[in-house]
Amino acid sequence: MVGTADAQQFVRWGLRHGLMRRFLLHHARSGDIGARLMIDPALRDDPYPYYEQLRAQGRTVLTGLALNSVDHAMCAAVLRSPDFGTGVRAPSELPPPVRMAIRVARGGPLNPAEPPSMLSVDPPDHTRYRKLVTRAFSAKAIAALRGRVVEIADELLDEMPAKAAATGTVDLVADYASLLPATVIAEMLGAPVSMRRQFLQWGAGVALALDPGLTYRDFREAERDLFALQRWMVGHFDRIRRSPGDDILSALVAVHDEGQGLSDDELTSIAMVLLAAGFETTVNLLGNGAALLVEHPDQLAALRAGTASWATATDEVLRFDPPVQRTARLAHRDTEVLGERIRGGQLVVLILAGANRDPAVFADPQRFDVTRRDADRHVAFSQGIHYCLGAGLARMEGEIGLRALFERFPGLALAAPPHRRPTRLLRGFDAMPVTLGAAIPA
Repeated sequence: MVGTADAQQFVRWGLRHGLMRRFLLHHARSGDIGARLMIDPALRDDPYPYYEQLRAQGRTVLTGLALNSVDHAMCAAVLRSPDFGTGVRAPSELPPPVRMAIRVARGGPLNPAEPPSMLSVDPPDHTRYRKLVTRAFSAKAIAALRGRVVEIADELLDEMPAKAAATGTVDLVADYASLLPATVIAEMLGAPVSMRRQFLQWGAGVALALDPGLTYRDFREAERDLFALQRWMVGHFDRIRRSPGDDILSALVAVHDEGQGLSDDELTSIAMVLLAAGFETTVNLLGNGAALLVEHPDQLAALRAGTASWATATDEVLRFDPPVQRTARLAHRDTEVLGERIRGGQLVVLILAGANRDPAVFADPQRFDVTRRDADRHVAFSQGIHYCLGAGLARMEGEIGLRALFERFPGLALAAPPHRRPTRLLRGFDAMPVTLGAAIPA
């Protein structure tokens, strides 16, 4: 017999993913590129040729559910425009049947794709949330972390030869690309570093929850991880109250407990997003970057010769194969962007990865070039008020992590084809077997 909780979960899936999945599958079968990009597994490994098909059709392309754009100028303009937001501004804007269905489906975990997530709200709530955590990610704060990031990278690299001793290979994602950012953000938040692999497991569910049209099985897995992370975080708040530290989470708990306008769900949601977002982007950046440099030995040679900088190379990885492929905005009113009319209520999917290969901005955009002077014009971290809070941290970790890896193991090579993550919004690898070759002492 199906219990009430299971029935509610099935309703949540149907409302949030099931109907969308049916819609996407129908349009994908008819050849709709936008739908295929969201749901067709054949397009996951290399979506870039399909982004170019969209580009050939115009600055914005209506593909069933939404307008799509791979145009750099259009993406930047929409992301910066006050006429667009991350979703409906209030439940009252939803049709009555949808509001009723949402009430029926209550009981799920806090979700990064839904309010009160910092990723899914507009001002004034977004402004209020961001103000609470901005200082911890300031340029000064990130610069102060640089030495510690170098130490963590060296410690992880020191351990890798022993791990390779038995089989001759290591998994670069599991043993390095994931652990580096997970360790850094755990220390920043005052979370136990000993739990970093558990955080990464839960983070996989958080990442999956961001994709549209999930199967019921994937939805259940995502909710399981979200529930587990949420429960742990609430328990961690009690530990913080007993022994507060000089970290972001301690500061947030103090704001909440002092009654300064932060609800229980807001506190928990902000903390969950900070933890998961604090490593998800960088795991993919490091994995994508390592794969690209192994596949392009001429570019790696330029870095080793000093004719290219690791900072620029990191931006080129972010441009060429960004960890976040797309985002979306909802037009809150009839508006015009770069001469194109967009009606209120229209969803606009902004394909950041396509914008990063716009030939109107980047010369020879399909070429991976670590000497590219304008690589930092990418929109991999979004634009406007939702510009990635941790962009500076991710860039620094990418630069340090890639440089340390290839300086320590100059003969590093793929032992087998790396395996792509199943997610669509986030693009990266979940396994990358490599051989290390001879190590150069740190």
